[in-house]
Amino acid sequence: MGIELKLQMRLGQRLVMTPMLQQAIKLLPMTRLELVQAIQIEIEQNPLLEEDTETEEPEEEENNSGDETKETIFEEQTTLEKPEKEKEKESEEIDWDAYMQSDLYDGRTGEGYVEFPNLENTLKQNESIEEHLMWQLSCSSVTEEEYKLGSIIVGNINNEGYLEESLENLAEEGNLPLDEMEDALILVQSLDPPGVGARNLKECLLLQLENNGAQSALMKDLINNHLEELDERNFKKLAKILDVSIDDILGAMKAMRELDPKPAIQFNPDEAHYITPDLYVVKMDNEYQVYLNDDDTPHLRINSYYKSILKNKSKEKNQEREYLENKFRSALWMIKSIEQRRQTMLKVGRSLCKFQREFLDKGLNYLKPLILKDVADDIEMHESTISRVTTNKYIYTTQGLFELKYFFHSSVGSYLGSDMSSVRVKEMIRVICKEEDQSKPYTDDQIVKLLQSKNVKIARRTVTKYRKDLKIPATSKRKRLFL
Repeated sequence: MGIELKLQMRLGQRLVMTPMLQQAIKLLPMTRLELVQAIQIEIEQNPLLEEDTETEEPEEEENNSGDETKETIFEEQTTLEKPEKEKEKESEEIDWDAYMQSDLYDGRTGEGYVEFPNLENTLKQNESIEEHLMWQLSCSSVTEEEYKLGSIIVGNINNEGYLEESLENLAEEGNLPLDEMEDALILVQSLDPPGVGARNLKECLLLQLENNGAQSALMKDLINNHLEELDERNFKKLAKILDVSIDDILGAMKAMRELDPKPAIQFNPDEAHYITPDLYVVKMDNEYQVYLNDDDTPHLRINSYYKSILKNKSKEKNQEREYLENKFRSALWMIKSIEQRRQTMLKVGRSLCKFQREFLDKGLNYLKPLILKDVADDIEMHESTISRVTTNKYIYTTQGLFELKYFFHSSVGSYLGSDMSSVRVKEMIRVICKEEDQSKPYTDDQIVKLLQSKNVKIARRTVTKYRKDLKIPATSKRKRLFL
């Protein structure tokens, strides 16, 4: 049987990702900051793209402004040319008594005085634990070698105040004696806050006990040997093992609650992250209007000079013209992709307002279950497009600021027939656990019965899942034998 080569032509259909489609898909999940950065990079790489920043002003205003500047210059010249005698007369005419009694002289006694905050408060910067410890080291009466070893240990303390690296590794890396590193650790552990520089939770709590002057043998025994039993709250077993009363265990627990397991966390407070919404929802004439926040997004246009070059229809196809045509197509794709992203976000925002109208009017209890397919069918787009455009985007509504993904969640059955939002059910579980008796917290089965009394059809495993999502501990962990 012979082997031969043949050419065949076949007709077929297939999806092809065009460069414009690829660029549009890439822009959809971007945040506003990422979009601005992508636009700036494109402007730097494409000479045909430029930011539209021109503002046309009428010629009459320019002429008027020129006349005004001439008048002000003339007035300044005339005032400068005034003789000194006239200036002295003007100063004599000032009513100094009225000036001394006015708010201009002493703002502290004026009615319109506004007290400004202290400059130190306005320019305050949070001090890190490393800066706090190094400042104490510099103020201590230590040798240069002790200061050096102490700074090595301080540099390896994490934000919670614990020493992350072992002393053996630090001594080996710095080619230093281990006993000197141990002395330096003792020096650092004597600094403020108490418990800093500890290598584990037990050492941290014991350092704080020594600093507070508490010499309770029971507390030291509990910290050294029975932390796990304390976490399980099996106080009867502990009392039997230690041969003490339950009241003694509870008293030691109260005192231990005053200790800080993360002593340095106060020097590293969480910074406030301000979110600028991508969409605004405003109620006007009993209807909700959606507006896109694109104030910081540059408006692009094609450079007029290069556009005029391309308009020149020359038959010569040189390398420069081919380069300009490629850049021109790339610039058009960028402008159209940005506009397509803008229109898609507006469509999604309007669709969300239509589905969640009751939530916008009345609040969380009226939030409806919603999936991506509902919005995709409403605006006639694919689910993947909705998923991309709602990623890392925020919308400001009459009920507050929310992430767009917040409105997409599963449903929970109801005995009344209509489904309920899982977000609403989670809120009900949170309220139940918040209002429960801390000495007798509800089990998951009891929470199921309470939800069923509120017409929520839910399984126990679903309650357990939602409770874990809300970071609510189990019943045994929530139980409080003392307040």
